Amino acid sequence: MEITSTQNPRIKHLLSLQQKSQQRRQEGLFVVEGRRELSHCLAAGCLPSSFFVCPELYQGPQPEGAPVFTLPPSLYAHVAYRGSTEGIIAVMKACPQSLESLEPFLSASSSPLIVVLESVEKPGNLGAVLRSADAAGADAVIVCDPLTDLYNPNLIRSSLGALFTVPTIATSSAECIAFLKQHHISILTAQLQDSHPYYATDMRRPTALVMGTESTGLTDQWRQAADAHIRIPMLGRLDSLNVSVSAAILLYEAVRQRQITSEELGAKS
Repeated sequence: MEITSTQNPRIKHLLSLQQKSQQRRQEGLFVVEGRRELSHCLAAGCLPSSFFVCPELYQGPQPEGAPVFTLPPSLYAHVAYRGSTEGIIAVMKACPQSLESLEPFLSASSSPLIVVLESVEKPGNLGAVLRSADAAGADAVIVCDPLTDLYNPNLIRSSLGALFTVPTIATSSAECIAFLKQHHISILTAQLQDSHPYYATDMRRPTALVMGTESTGLTDQWRQAADAHIRIPMLGRLDSLNVSVSAAILLYEAVRQRQITSEELGAKS
């Protein structure tokens, strides 16, 4: 079916889902743009509700599993959240999220590595953390007391689809702490006070790397729940790093330590 008008109810609904987090939550729907992001989303098990395709721009296979609406280039440019999305936009049904849904991923890992973010507000920062988590092979990302919803279009865009390649859920800090303790996962909080250098801390065991906002850091409940406090040395005049940079540094330290352990074990066998 072809749509040519910006006043079409389906176009208005699509734009509303892009712009309003409350509507996304109420309807259990969200918007994904681009072939790469959509392929990761479908591979994660999310189901489509509808597709919007610009035939002049889209060069992929015919979408399946939901109605397909074709748009002329001018209308597609009006609804596309960003420029280079290869001519395809999908309205997707939100995937169920819970701490319990992480159980299979933790069971499959001999030493789970989890990123925990408390009250991170900027979608771009969260998206960048997700990309680092994917690159470092983290088992999950848990967003506690979030100030942005996980299906914010800016988050999906900045994550390049990593939102769907790394198990990601939102919950409260209290529930997350209880979950980590229950599964005997060591809680390492990134903070400047009363802390040790991150590279002097064992990250080979099951580990949760916990970070807060750049402005206020972590709340006391995380500091008190921690098994160790770690810090990234700051040698300049400033006393904070972007949270996505901090996450990448800590994740790759965990990767480094675990690779060294693997190499040592291989040398002894």
